[in-house]
Amino acid sequence: MNTINETSFQFPNQKEVYKGKVREVYNINNELLVMIASDRLSAFDVILPRQIPFKGQILNQIATKMMNDTADIVPNWLIANPDENVAVGHLCEPFKVEMVIRGYLSGHAAREYKAGKRTLCGVDMPEGMKENDKFPFAIITPSTKADNGEHDEDISREDILAKGIVSEEDYLVLEDYTRKLFQRGTEIAKKRGLILVDTKYEFGKTKEGKIVLIDEIHTPDSSRYFYEEGYADRQDKGEKQKQLSKEFVRQWLIENGFQGKEGQQIPEMSDDKIIEISNRYIELFEQITGEKFVKANTDNVLKRIEENVVDFLNG
Repeated sequence: MNTINETSFQFPNQKEVYKGKVREVYNINNELLVMIASDRLSAFDVILPRQIPFKGQILNQIATKMMNDTADIVPNWLIANPDENVAVGHLCEPFKVEMVIRGYLSGHAAREYKAGKRTLCGVDMPEGMKENDKFPFAIITPSTKADNGEHDEDISREDILAKGIVSEEDYLVLEDYTRKLFQRGTEIAKKRGLILVDTKYEFGKTKEGKIVLIDEIHTPDSSRYFYEEGYADRQDKGEKQKQLSKEFVRQWLIENGFQGKEGQQIPEMSDDKIIEISNRYIELFEQITGEKFVKANTDNVLKRIEENVVDFLNG
């Protein structure tokens, strides 16, 4: 199958290109951003060697649906989707923090808790919790937005303000938007028989100074979901939760001796493992959206994307 590893387009009025871990963002005339979701897979802030078929399409289409479903409570950057892998939106200046919000003691929070820590990003975590227990209320645990190849770092609200990374006035808006989006995301997930466990949001400022949601929202790369059915029973029995997220990739890497640390070798993924991961992403798409996933034609995927974007920009 043809997958998208990287792109090198030259669109009309193109100014520059930013290449993230998974997405490539083209600046058009300092007015628009064309964001292309590749099929790259990143874990522990490392881009893995092989791509996952249809992953970019899945992330782009989930993010688009979720932005449309939350636009009434939080403004976002999105204007159009000229291609299955593409989102076009307003040029924004991104904030240098990711707003992580956690409803449950899972993933990174659970690993820190297991190591004996009871404070995460300046927020206290109650004693006596076990992995995947629900917090009394959702906690916001921001992280720095690292450059490519660097690791995102936990940071407290106090440090963000003290270092002037975000002004207090803006940060209050980011917190408010984060809680509103998480509440809506929780309601959407519940309708689909899922629990939104934790997620992250990124925000930026438009040229007019308006704070808007950017990047992706409620995708398997940015969020963790549990199946609601059987959740309480599995917790009572101390069993692992049935989940839909990228955590299954992280767990496979950990089991094969890789956590992104220096000197560790990335384990080789077989064709079967690649297809398995692709199918898990498709499963999440269908579960969270309630829609059947329709695979885009990938015979000449780069040509398809280029033609669709150029048509939109010229239109």
